[in-house]
Amino acid sequence: MMGRINIKIAQLFFMCGFVAFLSGCGGNELDDLKEYVAEVKSRKQTSLEQLPEIRPSETFLYSSNERRDPFVASVQTEDTEIIDENGPHPDFKRRKQELESYSLDSLRMVGTMRLSNIMWALIKAPGGTVHRVHVDNYMGQNHGQIISINENQIDLVEIIPNGYGGWKENQSQLVLSE
Repeated sequence: MMGRINIKIAQLFFMCGFVAFLSGCGGNELDDLKEYVAEVKSRKQTSLEQLPEIRPSETFLYSSNERRDPFVASVQTEDTEIIDENGPHPDFKRRKQELESYSLDSLRMVGTMRLSNIMWALIKAPGGTVHRVHVDNYMGQNHGQIISINENQIDLVEIIPNGYGGWKENQSQLVLSE
């Protein structure tokens, strides 16, 4: 019986404390909020522009009666090339050279030099390393082979896919950077 009385007393103290807590929440501290609300309500109201009328677009039901399928090419383009087994193609068995791991536009020609009547070009790779190359070396990611070097540029022949399963040659240059 004594335990029930203790619980009842604890509940009574809790309720008294809760009422005291809530009584502290009242007061006139909200006056500034009430003033702001009144000021916002008193502002002149502006009218919004009317939304433009949305006109539904005309629908079109496609019927393929004698019309071509829009997802199938009807005419071959001029670039269509016949796959030629004897045409240009890269040598995939050849061991790749170091400058073939970089794209051609990331390489910079920084100079030339002549040693034993052989013209060498100096190529700076993205990491800052300078490489020596000569005619018949390869560089760039498109199987680019150097065909000539002069003091101002390197001429290359790249072998690139033609988009139809074959390959084609593409002339490229790397010009001396200043």
